[in-house]
Amino acid sequence: MPRLRSVLPKGSPRWAVRLAQWHALGLADEDLDKPKIAIVNSSSELAICYSHLDQIASRLKPIIRAAGGVPFEVRTTAPSDFITSVGGRGGYILSARDLISFDIEAMVEGAFLDGMICLSSCDKTLPGHLMAAARLNIPTLILACGYQPSGCCRGEPVDIEEVFVSAVHHVLDETDEGRDWLAECAREAIGGPGVCSGLGTANTMHMVAEALGMTLFGTTPVQANSARMWKTVERAGRRVVEMVQEDLRPSRILSPGAFRNAATLLLATGGSLNAVKHLQAIAKAGRIDVDIFDLLGDLYDRVPLLVEVRPNGPTSIEELEQAGGAAECLRRLASMLDLGALTVEGEPLGALLERSGADQTSSCIASLEAPVRRQSTLMPVRGTLAPRGALVRSTAWVQERSGEPFRGRAVVFHDQDRVVDAVRNGRIQPGTVVVLRGIGPRGQPGMGMASFAAFALARPELVDHVALVTDGQISGLVNQGLVVAEVTPEAVSPDSPLGRVQDGDEIVVDLSARRVDLLVDEATLRRREPYQGPESLPDGWLGVYARLATDLRKGNIVEP
Repeated sequence: MPRLRSVLPKGSPRWAVRLAQWHALGLADEDLDKPKIAIVNSSSELAICYSHLDQIASRLKPIIRAAGGVPFEVRTTAPSDFITSVGGRGGYILSARDLISFDIEAMVEGAFLDGMICLSSCDKTLPGHLMAAARLNIPTLILACGYQPSGCCRGEPVDIEEVFVSAVHHVLDETDEGRDWLAECAREAIGGPGVCSGLGTANTMHMVAEALGMTLFGTTPVQANSARMWKTVERAGRRVVEMVQEDLRPSRILSPGAFRNAATLLLATGGSLNAVKHLQAIAKAGRIDVDIFDLLGDLYDRVPLLVEVRPNGPTSIEELEQAGGAAECLRRLASMLDLGALTVEGEPLGALLERSGADQTSSCIASLEAPVRRQSTLMPVRGTLAPRGALVRSTAWVQERSGEPFRGRAVVFHDQDRVVDAVRNGRIQPGTVVVLRGIGPRGQPGMGMASFAAFALARPELVDHVALVTDGQISGLVNQGLVVAEVTPEAVSPDSPLGRVQDGDEIVVDLSARRVDLLVDEATLRRREPYQGPESLPDGWLGVYARLATDLRKGNIVEP
């Protein structure tokens, strides 16, 4: 076993005060010579996503002790997209990801612990955990804590996506019947702890972490509190101690090949577009020379769509788990992967795939030879409106209209509630490109959500005849209509074409060419006043984030 950094020189001042503190906690003298393992518990009582994490942490502690380690539970910020998005116009959601990584750094690096097991649940926790793992470079194992069981309302399956969509529809229609349905739907949608069901950002990131090699193989997605999840908890508690003994660090696992594997899985499953910035943020934190946006562009025409999980299609996350989940998807993608990429198992991905064997019973995961679609529902785009890139995730347009460029006239908004009002009042007509700007990482600040606007524009009379272009982000549960999100540079940047768009400008979204273009000549654009954004920044964390946040191509991380 390598020398443990937590074992301080005996007789030194730091050794003495540590002995005093830990002896008072009930630790024996010999415990000071064992591997110290952080159980990173990113949870709160605000959201059902986290309600089982304390129980997982309690179960892990005796397992780690039996394996020869000493567990220390530490807490971090724990955002929930549906709960902590009310204040700051949603700006606390993405920005909390970076807070999580810094919380871990302060607690784990500050205490000089030897390894960590991270309890990953809601959307921003897992990327925050991986950012910290890449930065600290100590043995780390990600434990994906599972998805919530969905419910049943009036004899029909219902989940949080249904509540999300129904809420926007109720705002548009405001009928008593709609309100009653919404309330009933909301009460029945969630049947237990865990992240949102469906292939939203959380389940996407759980699977992406497995493709990166940072979770135990064959463990994502998984239903929270299931026997399978608890079996993984047992394995993970033992394995993280072994990783410290083997000195198996993230720098040996998070290779360019591992990121290529993750990007390949992301495209093949049509995962949440939020995973793009998260993967880039992880690479930046570990100083790994990977450009995720360019990587997706290189892979896009070669990686087909193998499965259509809600919101992309009819397949449930439960069906994906039963079919073999991320491991089975990776097995079917094997010819496109870096099979030599190391994993937390201490073995390369190829060896794990070889032992896993084929699942002949899967009816929802297609093969490379007979894919669901030739191309993913997740698409990187560029163009004169997005010189540094933007992202599209849209089933309907990718499947049915990708050969037909969409042309429309811009109507500019700076608040998604105004978009919803405009739809309700009939002011958005077919042939419109709704430009929702000024909600990027610096402009919001914190990067606002455009999901309500996207759902409002998905009304039957508009969904195939309008587009939404925004520098904000969209929920991983959004996949209706034509949405171009995270346009870079964002509107508040002095060089941003998005910041100079005016009502009536013609915009073309050509998915077959992977472009989004503003049909205004450069000389005219230069003469226009750029979008100024807010007159002053808020105090507190959002003000800090606005001053330090980077763009999509750097993962929207905070960087001095």
